[in-house]
Amino acid sequence: MPEARFLRIRGVVQGVGFRPFVFRLAAAHGITGWVRNGAEGVEIHAEADALEDFVRALQAETPPAARIASFEMTAVPALGCERFEILESTGEEHPTVRISPDLPICAACLAELFDPGDRRYGYPYINCTDCGPRYTIVLGLPYDRPRTTMQPWPLCADCAREYGDPLDRRFHAQPVACPACGPEYFLQMGEERWGSGEAIPQAARLLREGHIVAVKGLGGYHLAADARNGDAVAALRERKVRKEKPFAVMAKDLGVARDLIDLTPEAEELLAGIARPIVLAPCRADLPSGIAPDNPDLGVMLPYTPVHHLLFAAGAPDVLVMTSANRSNEPLAYRDEEAFERLAGIADAFLVGERPIARRVDDSVVRAGCLGPAVLRRARGLAPGAVAKLPLTRPVLAVGADLKNTVTLVVEGEAFVSQHIGDLQQYEAFQAFQETVRDLTAMYEVDWDQTLVMHDLHPQYASTTYALGLPAAETRAVQHHRAHIACVLAERGAFDERVLGVAYDGTGYGDGDDDKGSIWGGEFFVGSIRGGFERVAHLRGALLPGGDAAARHPVQSAAGFLAQIEGLPDLTAPPFGFPPRYLQARELIAKNVRTFPTTSVGRLFDTAAALLGFTREVTFEGQAAIWLEHLARTAQAEDPLLFPFDAENRELDFRPALTELVEARRRGEDRSTLARAFHRGLARGLVEAILTLTGIHGLETVVLSGGVFQNEMLLGDLTRELAKTPLRLWTNREVPPNDEGISLGQAAMAVEP
Repeated sequence: MPEARFLRIRGVVQGVGFRPFVFRLAAAHGITGWVRNGAEGVEIHAEADALEDFVRALQAETPPAARIASFEMTAVPALGCERFEILESTGEEHPTVRISPDLPICAACLAELFDPGDRRYGYPYINCTDCGPRYTIVLGLPYDRPRTTMQPWPLCADCAREYGDPLDRRFHAQPVACPACGPEYFLQMGEERWGSGEAIPQAARLLREGHIVAVKGLGGYHLAADARNGDAVAALRERKVRKEKPFAVMAKDLGVARDLIDLTPEAEELLAGIARPIVLAPCRADLPSGIAPDNPDLGVMLPYTPVHHLLFAAGAPDVLVMTSANRSNEPLAYRDEEAFERLAGIADAFLVGERPIARRVDDSVVRAGCLGPAVLRRARGLAPGAVAKLPLTRPVLAVGADLKNTVTLVVEGEAFVSQHIGDLQQYEAFQAFQETVRDLTAMYEVDWDQTLVMHDLHPQYASTTYALGLPAAETRAVQHHRAHIACVLAERGAFDERVLGVAYDGTGYGDGDDDKGSIWGGEFFVGSIRGGFERVAHLRGALLPGGDAAARHPVQSAAGFLAQIEGLPDLTAPPFGFPPRYLQARELIAKNVRTFPTTSVGRLFDTAAALLGFTREVTFEGQAAIWLEHLARTAQAEDPLLFPFDAENRELDFRPALTELVEARRRGEDRSTLARAFHRGLARGLVEAILTLTGIHGLETVVLSGGVFQNEMLLGDLTRELAKTPLRLWTNREVPPNDEGISLGQAAMAVEP
């Protein structure tokens, strides 16, 4: 009798051509048996006289988009199978399979798309097992066509033959379609409508003429416009009510992208990688100022769907603004009726695909950083992959923070992090948040009677209120900054590692008896996920007049931090020019009205930005700090400002640095030089604190997380300083360091001691 083995392979193994790959591999190695999609991944029964080569090839020759997380093999009795088959999926157990992110069009499909002799020539929904939609069309698990938004389109005879042919690359490709049997695109402009064959060329014409076109993509609509047309860019910014936040652009090809931004080899690899994200890099092109006002960086992505390539081929401008189809701060539109309603008055025309989108998913944003690829927004191409394996057996739902919200669902220990959702203070974003929770918990058939729900400590967060209203078995609160540290450790599977954690951001609810209700944001912790994290130091406390409003007005933050500086000049006079809001904030402090204690490094950055000239209201989160970093880039390395670490009081003291900043500014010193000195000084002070605290507590590993560590200059200065020490430095790799990582950290804190 031959040998027989049962194999269960978990990971991203459904929707990526894994079963056809197994089938072809079995044929090549003379294997009989079967393969099928199961609730936990792909299941294989294999029989042969020798199985070693087959098993080795299974692990070494996987399809491009597949990601194996675990590989289990068990000896079983042989069944005497005569051939190898693909069986129907089984869904008897609760699903834990990892859903594949959406994939960009592959080279083979792209060649067919522009081959006049191919039956899918010019077809905007061309795809195969190596490319096309996945997460944005799946309705249930296991991943099969009836559980996708392609279900309404039965396969024609030709597509059915390809779908059933194990030697065809469309074998069991669930979104497969062609012009004879699949969905199409149409263009709507007022009362005029162009159908298949005309829609895309007409849309390209409108873009050339300076019109704004709403284009339906994988996870929602984009608003597209000619990025070299200043009038079109200005009109888009005005209609979208987007004051200064940069637009992302799509380059026709890699050559155009190289002309737009300075691409390092690492950045180019990210740009052309399988996730096809927006890549941030220094801009080198002369584009209208409305693309990225006062910002030397540009976010660029390459075409990733057939319709993008068809638009460029039809003569669309070679650089297009491709921004989320919404008004500022709203989620992007992804349903057709919603798009027509919400985008009326913004888009001149709508390029609409007939295939429904199962869920909204923005474009991912990444950067080639000093510590490797840095994810700044995790969405299309990355979500909803499992980013960690947690030692948990019960279901855990973590609802994240209110800004930059994501949701994490843990099923059988697999931590699935949702796409970026947004700011839950916006009604539409909160609706999207609720949809995402319902979507994930239904897809993975979560039993609420067993589920633990984790939420932020802040009692007024919308996510907290929602969590407490769920029919869950148990709820627990997690302090914001401890969650930041925990998410880094969860990515690395380090649940018992004692570390020094540094969490620097803008806002987080404090939890000590003396700090209840205070706004943290410059915290040092010692501990581990299983053992808990003790707060051992922090930025020196300041005051925050007006609470959350100070995050929108840097001079308001400055009033709180500068209240401790003696001998201040008149900051409403030149060269500072602070507006009346500064004096109003000082009055709040004097009367102790709506004034809160804070240790926020984010607000410290705002203070430095205000002193160096950013005295207006911010129009998007983090704008003043980003402005300060960009100002510093234009300077040579400068002697650092002084941020001493007071070991006795366990605080990093900002007063000497701000005192010198005020005096140097009054002397008329170069602003960019001072901005650079601020960054270097903060990094130097942070290193002093790290060395002191790791020495006291006998630690070897330092963890950095929080939105402040998106600042590449600060992170670079800090990395160079720590490289001189024996300390290990860990930062986020899979999720962003900003509040998008909070939900993963909350889930990790469910791990029992």
